[in-house]
Amino acid sequence: MIRNPIDVSTRVSPNLSALIENRLNVADSDEYITLAVMRDYLTNMLSAAFTEAEHIHHFDINDSLLDELDALIEEFGETALASDFVQNSASEPMTRVIEAVINSRDQENPPTLETIREAIAMGLPARLVGDGVLDEDEDDALLEEIEALIDRHGDDALAEEFLRYE
Repeated sequence: MIRNPIDVSTRVSPNLSALIENRLNVADSDEYITLAVMRDYLTNMLSAAFTEAEHIHHFDINDSLLDELDALIEEFGETALASDFVQNSASEPMTRVIEAVINSRDQENPPTLETIREAIAMGLPARLVGDGVLDEDEDDALLEEIEALIDRHGDDALAEEFLRYE
């Protein structure tokens, strides 16, 4: 399997990324999950009537997961590894929290995801809202997001690896 030289995960919606990650979590360790395997997985989840209706009528503005997956297959090929398409970056608000913790600490011990969780629990988001770094509604889901990142990557993962640069 040839790995993509670019970060293709930035081209995937959060919903498709979550679906791919879910499939990867239940796969055997020696099984290669490609985009073609993901397409089969997704079409097997959908009823035949739904799949046919989905292709005939597009009522929503966003592409469906199946259309998005088809576009990825067209661009990157059926044999592209699905794991390359899983997003592993933090949201914009979480990125601002991580940057605040990085900027306030010594560089000898870079912060881990556990350090970020502790900072959130100690009220850092409220301070960042007060400083105008975060909007009031952006701090609501930070604890849930950091918990999800820790569940996936472990509490000792370096926080800076999840920074989102846009």
